[in-house]
Amino acid sequence: MAGSPEFDINHPAEMDYPEHERTYSRFLAMTKWGSAAIIAILVGMLVGLIMGAGVIASVFSFLIVLVIAWVIFR
Repeated sequence: MAGSPEFDINHPAEMDYPEHERTYSRFLAMTKWGSAAIIAILVGMLVGLIMGAGVIASVFSFLIVLVIAWVIFR
């Protein structure tokens, strides 16, 4: 059986909104750059494995996609 809450539901604690905004902006940055990294890895794999261009072309295509993402996200 559920008991009564141990905290005051009529007077909630103060929120630290600047910290919430910093956390959200970091989350967006991690999501953005994580997506760019995954896309760059997939393009590198496409060039190296499926197109058969080799390791060097795969690494160059990976770096090119990251540079394009940096230019777009800047």
